Formats: sequence, C-alpha cells, structure tokens
Amino acid sequence: QVQLVESGGGLVQAGDSLRLSCAASGRTFSSYAMGWFRQAPGKEREFVGVISVSGGNTYYADSVKGRFTISRDNAKNTVYLQMNSLKPEDTAVYYCAARRNYYGDSHSRHTYDYWGQGTQVTVSS
Repeated sequence: QVQLVESGGGLVQAGDSLRLSCAASGRTFSSYAMGWFRQAPGKEREFVGVISVSGGNTYYADSVKGRFTISRDNAKNTVYLQMNSLKPEDTAVYYCAARRNYYGDSHSRHTYDYWGQGTQVTVSS
C-alpha cells in the first residue's frame, strides 16, 4: 500500500515557475515508477510525465516537454515536478500516481495503482 500526498500548488503568473512535491508513505516507494497527471475543469485527466524507479528514465507529454522536469529522492520518499515557463493552459489540478512498471502504457491513467488527492495550480495571464 502506498499513500501519496501532493503539495506546492498555488496561483502564479504566466512565465513563472513552481515545484510540486509528492510525498509517499510506505517502505516500497522505491519500487514504484511515479507519474504526474493533471485535470483541468471539464477535461479528462491527462498524462504529464513519468519517472522510473531509479530516476534514471523520464518520459513527458509533448505539451510540457522542455518546460517540466520530474525528479525523485527515494531516501525521502518524494517525487517532484518542476514546472517552468508556466502558461495559462497549464492550469489544472495536478496528481501524482504510482505504478509498478515504468514501461508499457505509462501515459494511461488506468495503469496506475495509487493516487494522491491532487493540488491546484492556477496560472494567470
């Protein structure tokens, strides 16, 4: 069992940066690949990116590639989402999620086993 708690959301202006954190409970955090998703009002939850168990591999959605970076600290049971050059269209509730495997449909929310409660990010123009 893994419990996830996101933090770090807030209201920022376009062009600003923000770093989200996702703290995990449980001794098996380092066994899970970790993904980030987001959901804007009236839209489906969409994939943002994923990081492998070791942190050595990452994969991003085209919409955030080059602006967002995922990292993790297994000693602290925490995964991060660094967001730079934020745009109004990045406004959404951001969720972290855990899955056993890094490879194979990591962009699909249905393949994740555990989810956090989400944190709101609002980017004003």
